[in-house]
Amino acid sequence: MALQADYAERVYAGVLGKIIGVYLGRPFEGWPIEMIDEHLGEINYYVHDMLDVPLVVTDDDISGTFTFVRAMEDYHFKQDLSARDIGRTWLNYLIEERTVLWWGGLGNSTEHTAYLRLKNGIDGPDSGSIATNGQVVAEQIGSQIFIDGWALIHPGDPERAAHLAAEASMVSHDGEAIYGAQVVAAMEAQAFVENDLNKLIDTAVSFIPGDSVIYRMIDELREWHQKVPDWRKGRELIAEKYGYDTYGGNCHMVPNHALIIHALLHGDDDFQKSLMIVNTCGWDTDCNSGNVGCLLGIKNGLAGIEESGPDWRGPVADRILLPTADGGNAVTDAVTQATRLVNVGARLAGEEPPVYKNGARYHFSFPGSVQGFQEDPARDSVGVSTVRNIQGHSESGDRALAIRFRGMGLGKNSRVDTDVFVPDRETHAYFANRGYALYASPALYAGQTVKARLEACPHNGGNLMACLYVKVFGQDDKLEIVRSDCVEMQPGGVHVFEWTIPDTGGSPVAKVGLELCSDKALNGYAFLDYLTWDGVPDTTFRIPDSFTRKNRFQQSGIMWKHAWVNGVDHYERFYPETFRIIHNEGMGLLMTGCREWDGYQVQADVTPHMVKSCGVGVNVHGMKRYVGFLLTADGKARLVHAFDGDEQVLAETNYPVVFGQTYDVAVSTKDGRIACSVDGAEVLSGNVPDQGLRSGGVALLIEEGRTATQQVSIQPA
Repeated sequence: MALQADYAERVYAGVLGKIIGVYLGRPFEGWPIEMIDEHLGEINYYVHDMLDVPLVVTDDDISGTFTFVRAMEDYHFKQDLSARDIGRTWLNYLIEERTVLWWGGLGNSTEHTAYLRLKNGIDGPDSGSIATNGQVVAEQIGSQIFIDGWALIHPGDPERAAHLAAEASMVSHDGEAIYGAQVVAAMEAQAFVENDLNKLIDTAVSFIPGDSVIYRMIDELREWHQKVPDWRKGRELIAEKYGYDTYGGNCHMVPNHALIIHALLHGDDDFQKSLMIVNTCGWDTDCNSGNVGCLLGIKNGLAGIEESGPDWRGPVADRILLPTADGGNAVTDAVTQATRLVNVGARLAGEEPPVYKNGARYHFSFPGSVQGFQEDPARDSVGVSTVRNIQGHSESGDRALAIRFRGMGLGKNSRVDTDVFVPDRETHAYFANRGYALYASPALYAGQTVKARLEACPHNGGNLMACLYVKVFGQDDKLEIVRSDCVEMQPGGVHVFEWTIPDTGGSPVAKVGLELCSDKALNGYAFLDYLTWDGVPDTTFRIPDSFTRKNRFQQSGIMWKHAWVNGVDHYERFYPETFRIIHNEGMGLLMTGCREWDGYQVQADVTPHMVKSCGVGVNVHGMKRYVGFLLTADGKARLVHAFDGDEQVLAETNYPVVFGQTYDVAVSTKDGRIACSVDGAEVLSGNVPDQGLRSGGVALLIEEGRTATQQVSIQPA
């Protein structure tokens, strides 16, 4: 089936609908309808400010949705992708007790239970089956909340979407939980080509057993909708027959699936009304709202979101947080995630994936997209700036980001930027103390070259001075600006920036942006066509010079530590070494970087203190996917290619290892060729196997024990 002409934009609308729905329902998740009515009233718009919580949050609904579907890419677009494959993808991207899931314990959290089964060698579908975990655990809601991605990559193919929804669901769930997930996925896939809600429901239920609770319940909900037009009375009927007192556990599939169908039936195809109903009804609000938002985003497109009530998109600004073991993908946006899904969908359909502005990271190609760019909130010496997506002003695309500046000159300038890492220490601390921490590494590093195309409006009335900048964590984790050289732009002029980020002393980059200024009072516009970067870092990670003993006790000046995603048992405590890492069982990884890196060398001093093995990883894609150079306690140097528990030894030699001795390890990777040296002498080399890991981030590796490292350097190979 050929892809629809508006496929990419529909995917973007579905991603937006998902995150808007989750952000809307997250602040009062689990509240009963009576409490919502008393304290918040009907949920017609965001209420995060009423409850003093952030709007854009880490949440399992979003993280799981956009993470687990990556199994399709990681397994090279297998047509027979299975629950076993998707379960192994869980083990790669999840860090136990830390990322994505509610880690509520065996037999209490369905997903945690499934993770433990997977970890102990029970593959999907057995990992989530009723036979393994019991019916109550297996029929909770989690299968449904993670399911949208399978529909987004199978537009107009509800059968395939429902099949993969079942495979993905069986990693952690069984029974009615499978059927509910299949219904949602099938409706969403068919929504690319069908606009009638009742036909969507008819299509979806054809994939599940007619004697299932979900099938019979949907029939009954449709009857109630005809007989009882008041959604509140309909909700009472749901609570009476399908409520939590009948379907137990922490958050059962059946009651919440009922609310999704109920809101769609009573929502009159209106984005705001449907979200109002599903959120005001209570129970698992962020989950249900996310599924409803995604379906309506796909079905009605961007217009359905923008023309329904208030400004849903402005406060969100496309922002998404995906804390996983793929740290460079953690601070992201709806355009980036939609583009990834569109590429997968195109590949599966046998078509060439679209390329936006030569693959630029920030390309603003979808209507209304801003990809996290907002006015710099700092008020000192900053004028007023606003951003919006507009048609035109692009060299190789249709759209650009319009930056309107006011009040420039007279010592004022204009700055807009977007996050490439945790934006500030307070944000990190907030999420660290909540249920879902923000594990991330920067997407941008010193030594990489930032490129951007900027056009000055011909009607500005004066020349602009423009530069790129990054904000880095400096002393006491205060953000400091590092700027490129400024260029002068006449009205109507165009400039293409290429700026290599200078050494930041190991401090992580938090934001990247654009600064405008003028020597006279000026109001006007500039148009950012794209902003992107390439190359690999040229930087050294070490304890910053500003870090003191006082910092350790006050937890200040520590964002450099959190630029490494923690996949080991003990790392957070402070020791004399920059990196002292301890891992109790199996292989642990302390990771930073991005999966597109290639052509680099990483060098680190490694001091084993009682380990089974330790060393340096390159081409890292998560906890179970990396190329590693290891020094072993039994006197070997070994180069391995690890992928989902299958470890291939690429090269090996005898090498005596002495505990307490420091080894200067260097590993280079380029085009699939790996070379490893110790103390300046090459020890091993090898080639990554076909369809193996040929690019990726870096890691310190440790297998059962303790090691120490003072600094890690990365340079182009």
